[in-house]
Amino acid sequence: MDLAGVIQLVLRTSVMMIVFSLGLQATTQDATYLFRKPKRLLRSMVTMLIIMPLLAALLVQALELPPAVETTMIVLSVSPVPPILPRKQLAAGGTRSYALGLLVAAAVISILFVPAAVELFARVFNKPVGISTGTIARIVTATVIGPLVAGLLARRFWAEFASRAAGPLSRLAGLLLVIGVLPVLFTQISAAISLIGHGTLLALTAFVVMGLVAGALLGGPELSHRIVLALSTASRHPGVAMAIATANFPDQKLVLPSILLYLIVSAIVSGMFLGWLRRGFQF
Repeated sequence: MDLAGVIQLVLRTSVMMIVFSLGLQATTQDATYLFRKPKRLLRSMVTMLIIMPLLAALLVQALELPPAVETTMIVLSVSPVPPILPRKQLAAGGTRSYALGLLVAAAVISILFVPAAVELFARVFNKPVGISTGTIARIVTATVIGPLVAGLLARRFWAEFASRAAGPLSRLAGLLLVIGVLPVLFTQISAAISLIGHGTLLALTAFVVMGLVAGALLGGPELSHRIVLALSTASRHPGVAMAIATANFPDQKLVLPSILLYLIVSAIVSGMFLGWLRRGFQF
């Protein structure tokens, strides 16, 4: 296995460990929370899966963006919640049941939604783009459903082990994630910087800001729920986005740096946004 393969293995392992540790601290009621709240489920899915693709389409049409950035905007907009997001949401004061329930619901629904949304974008922009339901199912099963169910089962049958292991496992997973991300950052950062300009930062920032605002507006009156939906709407699954891009645009070598640039912008803007919410900023 070459260095790139080792890095991918470390990243996949760290993500699975993070989700497994979340499962160790959760219950089945947490995981199925939104399926028992149909109105909140519908509002959340519309915010994340309908509003964001529409915003991406508007930005791509309104701005003259580099091809790799256009591709990134489109594939990110149809990608579900990233599996490590609930940890950030909980640290920011989000509700555990809503954060985990949203992760599970988005993962399950994305298996059918993502291929349909990609096909719709292909028709709108007259480009042959596609992704199979099997590919999406494998990604969300490996990164979300599988490790989360394993964590829930471990908590159900070995509660003492789960309570002792969750914290150390989460910290170890975070360390592995940093170890896996740093080489990618070092090798791709110059290419990411080369994309700055031509409306790229404007588009990515607008995409994140509008997602945060939409989620906060539609998250309901409780601050903890608004935090969860705001972050879930603005944050997208980079693994799904890369799978779509790799399957359809293998010659666009700047998609990975563009996704990396989005992740940096999203982290900065989301941090500022959470600070405003905590200070009582109202919409």
